[in-house]
Amino acid sequence: METQHAPQPPVSVTADLDTPLSRWLWLVKWILVIPHWIVLIFLWVAFFVVTVIAFFAILFTERYPRALFDFNLGVLRWSWRVSYYAYGALGTDRYPPFSLGREPGYPARLDIVYPDRLSRSLVLVKWWLLAIPHYLILAFLAGGMRANWWGGGLIALLTVIAGFALTFTERYPRDLFVLIVGLNRWVLRVAAYASLMTDAYPPFRLDQGGEETGVVH
Repeated sequence: METQHAPQPPVSVTADLDTPLSRWLWLVKWILVIPHWIVLIFLWVAFFVVTVIAFFAILFTERYPRALFDFNLGVLRWSWRVSYYAYGALGTDRYPPFSLGREPGYPARLDIVYPDRLSRSLVLVKWWLLAIPHYLILAFLAGGMRANWWGGGLIALLTVIAGFALTFTERYPRDLFVLIVGLNRWVLRVAAYASLMTDAYPPFRLDQGGEETGVVH
């Protein structure tokens, strides 16, 4: 009997915990990522403009133009890599690349399945009305959405705790890691939905761990 693989989820967020990690580098990463934050400010302005254009494209054609989709996916990937390196996870000491591409060799990865068709009716309400419950949760998890994507909230607090654990024990607590990645996964699922890149409603579920359930390798 052939093994049946679960279909790839519409939003796939995976991460590998690098070892060993520096005991002290996390204290200065806020300086090291400043160049990324500067670039991301401009990228997120472009992200917003592209999303508005995509809104009208979906409304009239039921399609998200592929070039626009790939650009916004690239911005989310870039943001996730910077967050994972810095205070969204501290899961790696490998400096994130200045790239909108997939970068499969980097320990933080994001994929969103390109939709052949998107609902014209949903595009009118999903980014504000339907997503409101998730926005309330994100306000707690991430302190809201910013250009650097994760700038506060529970995720930042847990990440700082992980940083102190590294300093005093030279180890990143595994249970804390899987929780932090799970919280970031929730944020990214909502981001993909709110930016009109999928019609799949984000589950109210904390999927912890570095691997995404259902991903086919």
